[in-house]
Formats: sequence, C-alpha cells, structure tokens
Amino acid sequence: MKKIKILIFSTMLVSLFSCKKLLNIKETDLIAGEIALKTVENNEQGVIGAYAGMNIEMGILWNAVVSDEVVSADFYNAATVHEWQYSSTDISIRDNFTAFPLYYRVIDRCNRVLQALPTATASRGASDEAIRNRVRGEALFLRAFCHFELYRYYSNSAVGTDLALAYMETPSLIPQARITVAPYFQKLKADLTAAKPLLPTALTDIYRATQPAVSALQARVALYLREWNDAITFSTEYINAIPLAARANFTGIWTDANNNELAFKLSRTASVGGRIGSLFRGTSANASNIGTVTWTVSQKLWDAYDQANDIRFTAYYKNEPLLAGGARKYTRLIRKYEGTAYGTATENVADAKVFRTGEMMLIRAEARAENNDLVGAAADLNALRTARINGYTPVILASRDAAIAQIMEERFKELPYEGHRFFDARRRNLAITRLTVDLPQPNAPTSLAAGNFRFLLPIPNTEIQANPLIQQNPGYTN
Repeated sequence: MKKIKILIFSTMLVSLFSCKKLLNIKETDLIAGEIALKTVENNEQGVIGAYAGMNIEMGILWNAVVSDEVVSADFYNAATVHEWQYSSTDISIRDNFTAFPLYYRVIDRCNRVLQALPTATASRGASDEAIRNRVRGEALFLRAFCHFELYRYYSNSAVGTDLALAYMETPSLIPQARITVAPYFQKLKADLTAAKPLLPTALTDIYRATQPAVSALQARVALYLREWNDAITFSTEYINAIPLAARANFTGIWTDANNNELAFKLSRTASVGGRIGSLFRGTSANASNIGTVTWTVSQKLWDAYDQANDIRFTAYYKNEPLLAGGARKYTRLIRKYEGTAYGTATENVADAKVFRTGEMMLIRAEARAENNDLVGAAADLNALRTARINGYTPVILASRDAAIAQIMEERFKELPYEGHRFFDARRRNLAITRLTVDLPQPNAPTSLAAGNFRFLLPIPNTEIQANPLIQQNPGYTN
C-alpha cells in the first residue's frame, strides 16, 4: 500500500512539472504587447485603436431615454428604462447601457500603450520622439475621459468619501475594488495634468486630443466636483481658444459642414462607427418611406424654444409633413444627427461631438453663479443666447437660485441628445418630470424623484460575478 501511494504521488509530481513546463512555453503565433507595441509607430497605431473604441452614443441615448428629452414614437420596447423600473438584471441595461466593457476596454488599450511606450523603438528617427510624447498625452487623456464616463454612470457624487470605481493604471485581469471619489479624481486629474503639455494646441486634427480638449474635460470634472474656481479657469481656457459660432454657422456644426465650437469629435461614417441618427429613427428607403421613428422630441422640450427665432430649434428638430395624416403618432423628428437626405447612403450619419463651446459657456455660467458672481453668470448666459436667438433681449439675474434655474433650463435647450440631461439631474439633485402628454402610456410614472437610487446604474451582474471585490450600488440586489 505504501509503495502504491509513493507511486501515485510521484506520478502527480511529474504531471504537475510537465504542466508547468507547458505553461512556460510561449505561443509562437501570439502577437503580445512586447511585439505588437515594439516601436513608437506601433504605439501610435495602438492609441488610434483606443480612439476607435470610443463611443458616446450610449450616453446620448441613455440620457435622452431616462430623462424628459424624448417621447416614444412608432416602436416602444424600452419600458423598464424609460419608466424607471430597471433592476440589476434588466435586459435593456444589460444589452444597451452597460458602460463597464465599453470604457474599461479603451482604458486597457491606453494602459498597454503607456506601458510599452517608454522603451518603444524610435524606428523613424528623431521625429518619433515628438510623436512619443503626443501619444503618451493622448493615452492619458483617453484614460481619464473613460474613467470620468464610468463615474457619471455609476457614482456621480462630489462627496470625496463616496464610492467611485476602480481606477485602472496598468493592464490587469486581477479583481479590483472600488475606491472612493477623492483618490479616484486625484488619479484622473493627474492624468489630465500630465497629458496637457504633451498635446498640440492647434486643432489640425479634430479627431485627436488637443490641449483645448483637455481643458474641456477638466472643466467638466470641476463642474461635477463642484470646484467652481477650477470650472471657471478651465472653461475660460476653452472659450478663449474656441469662441462661440456665429448664428449663421451653427447648423453647419451638426451637418459636419464646419467644426465651429468643437475641440474634439469622433469620426462616424456609414461603415465605421455607425449611424448616430439611427438612435432615434431608422434609415429610409426614400423620401416617402421614412424609417421607423423610435424616439422623437418631447413636447416639453419642443415647447421650450422660441421657435421663430432660436437657430437651435431648426438645427435640432423638424416637423415632417410627410408623416402627417398616417398611422404615425408624431410628425416631429430629431434632426440633430440626420446626416443627408432620406434614402441616401449617409442618412443618419454624423460625427459624434464630444466638446463644444456652448457647453463651456454654460459650465462657466453655473460656476460663476455658484460663486455669487451674478453679473458674470448673466454675461455668459446672455452671450450664448445672443449667439443662438435672433433679437434676444439680455436678462439680469436677481439671485443665485434664479441664475441656476435659468442655466439649467438653458442646458436643457442647448445640449439635448448630447449625453448630459440625466447626469445633470443627478449632480444637481433634481427630479426628472415629464408632461402628461409625453407619457408612453396612461399609467406611466410622471417623474423620478430627486435622490432616487435609479439615478445611478446598477453595477452589472457580469462584473459582480467576475469580481468578488466590487460593491453594488445602493437599491439594487445582485
């Protein structure tokens, strides 16, 4: 019996040793980081791959559907999210609104570049050293941007001791716990501070990061953290670099005829990146066969504009006579990302705009109002409205509360379908309230109360199952 036990144990040792040797054999067909990112040129292609993974369309649709920006039209299959009934197992959130794989994938690509870049070979000579610096700046900027987006979905708190998420600074599959807001933003701000001087000031390539784009993200970060002086500083940097568009040029921003007000956008074509306009309506066979309209502008938002004089109204919406008199529920269309004419190859194709001056003006106005600089806040609000509304009469802001109310109303009109409305309500602790006419069905809820736990998304169950260290958001069960 003792000999048999020794024999079995010896066999096990041999097997384990053999397995270990097999695990140590490198795959001959594996192109790993040390090979794929061997040169500076390789790393530049790596950061281009990170840009390719960027997506703000999910945030655009999420903020529209769960706020008061849209009303259901021809096809309604989003009741749980639109009516605020979602749980941690909601299928619509699982399939359409899970930010973890989207943004951590881009973060991982950036981290692999940042890891390989210092020792990457400058195969193209001295010019590669300047490119090395720029690529590092881009990777740091994209890493910070993606971490900020994750924060907006799953934390969105200015309280330093509240939970944020894991801030990933190296490529790793090891489970990570959530960290609190204070150290999370210490890391995020450090990335942006390091990135800024490495990036160009000129906007020669609108699809890659620049110093004004960093200023824009720094302004957003400061707004959410309620760091009003920093919000003023960074938004002013952006505004000084990129002024407001003339009223005559505003519509061209949305048709991609110009890049006025823009520091950074994501390239979209019919074959690469998808049709952003299809978030709200399908493509058409021709002018008489307009695609299915999934979401259209809410009556609340439609009625908020001076429709005769506000250039935003005609740039963002269309009352389509071709839809009148049929079985359609509405004739109103969201045209902000409509692309070219019905039935054409680039219908619903438009670039995704990430940062623009209109947002920066409203960030600075809000920060000035919070600092009780009502004159400065009014100046920003009046400048924006003058650029958008023909014959506008400037206002005087009588109090901080009155100023904030007007600024939030202006964000409603300036920034719809750009991924802000629902996140704004959470950070300002406001309710989302819909008009009765905008309800998808008679018994649907009319509002989501301020402070409701559903202003934060649930941590995905797939993440919780894979990562035993992560904590679920309050109100949800795993």
